[in-house]
Amino acid sequence: MTAPTETLEQRPEQTPELPDRVDGGPFISIVIPCLNEAASIERCVTEAWAVLHGNSFPGEVIVADNGSTDGSAELAERAGARVVHERRRGYGSAYLAGFDAARGDYIVMADADLTYDFADIPRFIAELDGGAQLVMGNRMDNIQPGAMPWHHRYIGNPVLTGVLNLFFRTGVRDAHCGMRAVRRDVLPQLDLRTTGMEFASEMVIRAAKEKLEITEIPIEYHPREGESKLSSFRDGWRHLRFLLVHQPTYLFLVPGAVLTVLGALTAITVIAEINVFGRTWDIHTMIAGALLMIVGSQVISLGLAARAYGVYILGERDPWFERLRARVRLEHGLIAGAIVMLVGLVLSVVILARWGEGGFGALAEARLSILAATLVIVGIQIFFTSFLLSILGLRRSS
Repeated sequence: MTAPTETLEQRPEQTPELPDRVDGGPFISIVIPCLNEAASIERCVTEAWAVLHGNSFPGEVIVADNGSTDGSAELAERAGARVVHERRRGYGSAYLAGFDAARGDYIVMADADLTYDFADIPRFIAELDGGAQLVMGNRMDNIQPGAMPWHHRYIGNPVLTGVLNLFFRTGVRDAHCGMRAVRRDVLPQLDLRTTGMEFASEMVIRAAKEKLEITEIPIEYHPREGESKLSSFRDGWRHLRFLLVHQPTYLFLVPGAVLTVLGALTAITVIAEINVFGRTWDIHTMIAGALLMIVGSQVISLGLAARAYGVYILGERDPWFERLRARVRLEHGLIAGAIVMLVGLVLSVVILARWGEGGFGALAEARLSILAATLVIVGIQIFFTSFLLSILGLRRSS
């Protein structure tokens, strides 16, 4: 999670000293990522310090400068922030550098464009004091006029948040809010790595997977100062791609199962000569069904391998896969693959026998031949996928 040492340069600390909090509370780090925010960064730092002083919070204000060329870093330092420099561009890169430099027990995150009200920080701190481990802001009911484009408000954010909740059941309404707070001691569990805008999704996903206590509080969202760095379609796709990659069930297993079942039903319809839509279907439909079965079974194999990699290599918790692993052994997969292959081979022998009965003339068993070949291919996939899953599991048993 730490930024590479060659990209992280810290200026001499010039932050004011604060008195200890009256109730002996935690040290607070307010981390603000910054890329060319000269119009607003000074005010952000000033407001952050005002909140710390006004509430007797011992703390610091850190600005993670991401290569600004407009003097933002100098303005932030002049306002009293401790500035760290991260040359690798990206929202996540800036935050990783800021987290690495932060000394607080609690870390509060807020953007440098004045879209968030720093006066809300005590509410985030109160949630952490109450036991929450990650506190999310929720902007969706308090968006000021002109603060958020309509396609972000009604399409982008609701869709991406909905997909995230479908995949990971986080329960949050605004998964991409930039104002949030986290306990420093859970950062090793989160193991945050992404460098771009998908960092916002990664934090929520990792918190959900680690079963952390996530709470959400309503906040206002104001029109930003300066030019937006967000690219709607590029960053939206990066979020969606990240969600899919971290949920193999919906990326691999569900589509693979649908393809396999659809292919099997198609093959049965053709071989049994079932009348569908007022007609019976023949060889071309059988080929399509075979392709669906082969592709579907391959996608399922990839999904199982992806889940095994997540559990064995990345150390993720996956109750479904753990139950499957406890009940299904390598030998079970090998036997299943062998049985499917054997059925295909038996059908091949039947075809050869019928061909021989006809004097090895014209072979009129096209549909049965396609089914036999398909079963052999699928059986081979099951057989060797079982070995692959066992190889991935060697790390767990070693």
